[in-house]
Amino acid sequence: MDALDRVAKPKTKRAKRFLEKREPKLNENIKNAMLIKGGNATVTQVLKDVSALKKPYSVLYKKKNITRPFEDQTSLEFFSKKSDCSLFMFGSHNKKRPNNLVIGHIYDYHVLDMIEFYIKNSKCPEGTKPIRLKSLIDFFRGPTVSNIRLAGLEYVLHFAALNKKIYFRKTGPSLDLVLRRTHLASDDLYKLSIKMPKPPKLLGLHSLNKCY
Repeated sequence: MDALDRVAKPKTKRAKRFLEKREPKLNENIKNAMLIKGGNATVTQVLKDVSALKKPYSVLYKKKNITRPFEDQTSLEFFSKKSDCSLFMFGSHNKKRPNNLVIGHIYDYHVLDMIEFYIKNSKCPEGTKPIRLKSLIDFFRGPTVSNIRLAGLEYVLHFAALNKKIYFRKTGPSLDLVLRRTHLASDDLYKLSIKMPKPPKLLGLHSLNKCY
């Protein structure tokens, strides 16, 4: 058995919390994505742009990895367990399949499905950095709360755009993708991947009386 496949019993509270974070949840966390480039990759800039858009939930591997996802998924599963990512994007380039891009899901550190694309056209932003719209709202944003007590409400900040016409200029990154190959999960594996864990049992009135 591989060292990464063995799950040792946690000896500290910190290790226990780390393993609990990786367990299935009713409300899943934001999915992390790993971006890997293969040998002779000419799609490096595409991977960098996607990584910048996905940050801070992306892991960009800068070294080349000689692998073929449709023939052997060992490397992808290894990096998935190493970086705790459930999404991946693999870019490669060769004579048979130039400008190749593979996007897929990973379940339980095993490849669930993959879709392969040919990058027909790509446009990268030149000298620009990603900005966030509605910067005023983001600047004055406070903590997220589920309820508000109206009696204690002192003031409200309201932002509105006076000009109804909003123009956008295409700067990139943009991709024109052509479908190549697909690798879909089996019915049994797909059902297993969408299975929800059992919710925690609620304490009854008799149990609550015992606690207090």
